[in-house]
Parts: sequence; structure tokens; C-alpha cells
Amino acid sequence: MKKEIYISKSIGETRIAILEDDRLVEVYVEKEDQHRMVGNIYKGKVENVLPGMQAAFVDIGYDINAFLPFSEIHSSEYLNTDYDRDNGNGRSNHHNSDNISVDLQTGQDIFVQVIKEPFASKGPRVTTEVAIPGRLLVLVPNANYIGISKKIWDKYERRRLRKLALQLKEDGLGLIVRTVAEGKSEETIRNDYRMLREHWERLEKKARRLEAPALIYEDLETASSVIRDLLTSDVGKIILDSKRLYKRLRSYLEDVSPNLANRLELYKLKVPLFESMGIESEISKLLRPKVWLKSGAYLIIEKTEAMVVVDVNSGRYVGRELHEENSLKINLEAAREVARQLRLRDLSGLIVIDFIDMREPDNQRKVYYELRKELKKDRAKVAVSPISDFGLLEMTRQRIRVSLLDSMSEECPTCGGSGRIISKDTLITRIDHWLRRYKAKHRSLRLTLHIHPEVYDYLQEQKRQALRGLMWQNFIHLKIVPDNTVPRDEFRFTKGKDRVDITEEVEVG
Repeated sequence: MKKEIYISKSIGETRIAILEDDRLVEVYVEKEDQHRMVGNIYKGKVENVLPGMQAAFVDIGYDINAFLPFSEIHSSEYLNTDYDRDNGNGRSNHHNSDNISVDLQTGQDIFVQVIKEPFASKGPRVTTEVAIPGRLLVLVPNANYIGISKKIWDKYERRRLRKLALQLKEDGLGLIVRTVAEGKSEETIRNDYRMLREHWERLEKKARRLEAPALIYEDLETASSVIRDLLTSDVGKIILDSKRLYKRLRSYLEDVSPNLANRLELYKLKVPLFESMGIESEISKLLRPKVWLKSGAYLIIEKTEAMVVVDVNSGRYVGRELHEENSLKINLEAAREVARQLRLRDLSGLIVIDFIDMREPDNQRKVYYELRKELKKDRAKVAVSPISDFGLLEMTRQRIRVSLLDSMSEECPTCGGSGRIISKDTLITRIDHWLRRYKAKHRSLRLTLHIHPEVYDYLQEQKRQALRGLMWQNFIHLKIVPDNTVPRDEFRFTKGKDRVDITEEVEVG
């Protein structure tokens, strides 16, 4: 598989696009004034301990306190009850318990690392299992296990890396061998471990010096972290349009992987990088709910606060087979595209997919296994259930950062996020109600009504009779003014030559 990474930096944000076999599969957006928090380590202060919620809230210096579930407390220093802390690889296993007793006090200092970005009214989610990533290894202080990436398949290579990790590992320090360590020399891996060890010692000294809440370790910005985490042997090239970022990333690679530094390329053309590569138009499509498939079928992807809903529709597809075979073809194509869209849009939480109905259980299983196969390409953790009796497939996807939709768009001030606004006739009804309430308190005979030009044309062309009835009924003369400053679903009343705004004098639901 050919993989390429494109990084474009502008005044407002940095965008990263990952292509596999010339097809866009992942997009990351980092705003200049909103740097990511995942991976950051804080010396926090416990604000509340809520056994009923099985969670604590920790002040890390952010606007909203961080959320620490008891299941994310991995250090025996903070636990009351003895748990089976070995599940085969030395990792903590206490999170399987439904009732964890902790030894946390309000005002107590605690080291935590962010594992989920804050979103809306929710603060960041944190864990006590601090991990410091390097290029080849991840150092896990206050742990006692060795982990080898599951993506390293060769058993002899796994055995070699585990043996080397055992030689490097010290008491009280866990170690995880990353996928990119595969095939690397012993000296290179040892150097990476030495750098991580020295880095942790510096962080410990910094932590002792600072008072909570304080940032102890800040992870790399998104562009650098993508290079660190994704730059494997199958990445053909990384193209950037920022000279400053190019120099920084080249310096980083020359330190950790000199043999990969020549894969960096600086883009110098005047045409924007993403436009020249056709990526910009692809990203624009990701903000739309409808996704067309090659067959003529399409998906509708709707994100709500509670879940993500995906609806599969046959659209323009005209098959020559029977209904069952046609449905299977569309659903298999849709399963592949749904998996890709989840990665691209970074959608997470509960996801419900409404496939086209199929009667044969074998066909339902084929679609289920096709989706599972495609989701293996996803770096986020997923859990998928078979298609239910109602033809729905339920799954969950791990949330680490906010979705692409939330990163690149804002809530519409007109519709308030509903995606719809009131009809013109409903707006006229509200105007009628406003006038009735106003006339109940005032004796004005002339008012000016300011409305959007589209509503003005509608009144003049189709509602002239209704408008006259409105004035006769309320015994008032209205001067109707088209006004571009008035939103399409609102109105404004003024009176007198000075046109004093009186809209707020009357409340209309």
C-alpha cells in the first residue's frame, strides 16, 4: 500500500491529509489558537471525588475540570482495594470492576495525562497511567510491563524485540515497543530508550519544582505527532508548504530516524498545496451529509449529540439481479465507504448504520464481516455488533479528538444547530401574534415591519390578501420594508420617523 502525507499550514490552522493508494483516508485539523491536549501530562489537584459516579474531577488549569474515571486509575498509590493487576502482559486489570474504591482526597496532587480532548461542555478525560511516546518506544512510568505492538506479525521479530525490551527495562518503568521499531537495530532502539529515560528524569524534576495545577509535559503539535506516529516504511513522501515547519520536522527526523529525513519535501508552487492535489474539494465534501457511491447509491450521515446515524439508500442504482442480490451489492459497497467516512470525519461514540433490508442471514453476515475487515485499517478502537432483526448495525468508535465537522464548522446562528428554520407562513403567524399582543397594550396606528427580502417577496406575491386582513384585524397600518440585515426567520418592528426599534417590547414564543 502506497501512503503519502500532505501538510498545509495557513494563518488560521494546520491541516494534515493522509492518502492511501491515492485515496484520502484521514484528515486532521489543528487551529492556531486551539492546540490539542491529548498526550499532555499535568500535575493536577483533586477537586471532587464522587464514588457514586465512580469518578473524580481534577483541576489541571483548564477552563473545565478534567474527568478522571476510577477505571483510569492504574496506580496502586491511589487504590484502596487489592485488584488482580496482571492480565497476562502485566497491565492493570482492575478496570473490570464495577465498584472501585480509591484513596483520593480533595486538594491532593495527582499526575494525569489527557486521553480525550475536551468537547462542548465536557472537560478533557484523563488517566493516571502516564505514557511518554518516543519514535520507537513508549515509556510508561510507575508501571511494570512490556508490550509489543500487535501490528508486528513476525514471531521471530517479536521475540527479538521483547528480549531487547527486557534488557532495557528498569524497575518501575513499563515499556511498549511501537510498530515502527520493527527491523530497527539494537543500537537505534537503545538510543530511543535513553532519550526517553532522560526526558522522564527532567519531567520529574520539573514536577517537583512546580505547584499544581501545572503543565508538566506538552506533546508534539499535531503535524509533528502524525510524523512520529505514522511515518513507517510504507510512507513514500511527506509534502509540506511551510518552510518553518519543514525545518522543524527535518531536524526532528534527523535526530530519531535519519534514513527517513529525505522523504520530506517542501512544496514551493503558488497554487495552494491541497488544491493542486485535489484534496481541498474532497475535504469540502466531508462537511456534507450525503456521500455518493460509485454504483449510484448513497449514504446519509447525520451526527447528533447522542450518536451518529448512517442511512444507506439505493439512490440511482438499478441492478439486474433480484432484490436480495442488489441489496447485498449496495450494502457491501456501503460498508467499505462507511468505514472510510468514519476515519475521514473522525466520528465517534455510538454509531447506528441502517443498511438496506436483506432477508438472508448469510448476506447479513457478509456485510458485517466486510465492515469489520475495513475497520481494521482504523487506528481508533472499535466494537461492532452483528446486524439486528430490525436491519440495524450498532457499533462504537473511540473518541480521541473532536470530529472534523466540529473542527471545521460552527453552529448556525439562525437554525441553532437543527439544520432547519421556520417556514414563511409560521413567521407570518408570529408577526400576527406580535401585533395582537402589542395592540393590547398600545394605541399606535402606524408601524414599520422589517423582514428579509425573500419573505417580503412572498408577502407581496402570494399573501397580499392575508396582509390586508392582518392590518384590518389589528386596526393598524403597516409599512413593509425588505431588509437584508434581518435573518430569514426573524422580523423587526419600528415606529416613528426615527424608526425606534420596538420588537423587544413584546415576547412571542
